[in-house]
Amino acid sequence: MTAAIFKLSTNLNEPSPDMSAYLQALWYDAKGNWEKAHTLIQDIEDKNAAWIHAYLHRKEGDNWNADYWYRRAGKSRPVVDLDTEWATIVSAFL
Repeated sequence: MTAAIFKLSTNLNEPSPDMSAYLQALWYDAKGNWEKAHTLIQDIEDKNAAWIHAYLHRKEGDNWNADYWYRRAGKSRPVVDLDTEWATIVSAFL
């Protein structure tokens, strides 16, 4: 799957069942369902989930919490816009 096809899949009602939890969280975020995205990712204890968790809190406007999760992911808060960060994360998990 490419990033473009993944983005197009957000026109569907549900994510593909073969998507990882990481991609499902990003899919729900793209659909405007921040809560579902956060619920899917918040209890996964690895750096990949921490990166998505950080992005979600950055999107929420909670930079203090986002910075905590970026550190857990081994990353720094990016200076790019949220759409660019979303696309970068999606590409990393495809």
